Amino acid sequence: MSALPPGVDPRLLVGLGSSDDASVYAITDDIAVVQTIDFFLPIVDDAETFGRIAAANAISDVYAMGATPITALAVLGWPRSKLPVALAGEVMAGAAAICTEVGISICGGHSIDDAEPKFGLAVTGVAHPRDILRNDTGRAGDLLVLTKPLGVGALAQAVKKGRATAAQQAAATAVMVTLNRSAAEAARGRGVNAATDVTGFALLGHSREMARGAELGVTLWMDALPVLDGAREWIAAGVHPGATRRNLAHFGADVDWGPAVTEIDRKLLADPQTSGGLLLAVPPDDAEALCAALRAADTLSAAVVGQLTAERVVRVRAHK
Repeated sequence: MSALPPGVDPRLLVGLGSSDDASVYAITDDIAVVQTIDFFLPIVDDAETFGRIAAANAISDVYAMGATPITALAVLGWPRSKLPVALAGEVMAGAAAICTEVGISICGGHSIDDAEPKFGLAVTGVAHPRDILRNDTGRAGDLLVLTKPLGVGALAQAVKKGRATAAQQAAATAVMVTLNRSAAEAARGRGVNAATDVTGFALLGHSREMARGAELGVTLWMDALPVLDGAREWIAAGVHPGATRRNLAHFGADVDWGPAVTEIDRKLLADPQTSGGLLLAVPPDDAEALCAALRAADTLSAAVVGQLTAERVVRVRAHK
């Protein structure tokens, strides 16, 4: 992406510059179009569940921008010589079920014969330009609120290796297919200054990105993190995605790690999430009202996990 020229259209409100979750283009003074695309390889064996996860993950980027999804296009790569085409139909059916839950349609898309199965959505949303949430507009002192538990990456890896329990597999799947719609709706009018969703770069990468974009620092508190049962144990056993190591090497090199922060803590912060929760930056005076609204909306989590700081340092501490 760095090879692309910067956008010069004044109606392009959010482009490549902030590494945000989606692009935003103002059609009129009252309507902005939000566009995003995401697709990946299967992370579960069941085709329909894979479609549901991929759809929820792609749609999440629209919610992270404070927008409402309106349409989706499917992106499919399928190895026709290796897998039955009927399985691709099950993937599409899973995605369609999630889109129906959202209230939108898959209006078309594109497919190719590929060496490996891949699936995702290109999603379009709309919002008033003043309601757009960016990832680089947080303010010093803002608290960071997370709306889903962490640990999906480690549990998914345990599932791939056939070592996860049925309960752990069900819990990870439930997180990945849960839409961020209720969290986004609860956040409206609650003083949120910035937002993003926690996905492949893990909480460490996405919180750092949020801080850097606003020319701030961030402090994360390990004891405040919501974590799926079994995730820490699998990380301790060395069961985690390769992306965990890459995230830790890339984002963790200059982190000020507290003396009580363990290696397991570090890897948990670097654990890549699929269809993870929203990370919302909110002033301290508004944080309790936001968390109460999230709890009332039955979000999977409403945890204050860190704070943006004026000093441009990334810190991780065992306790607040």
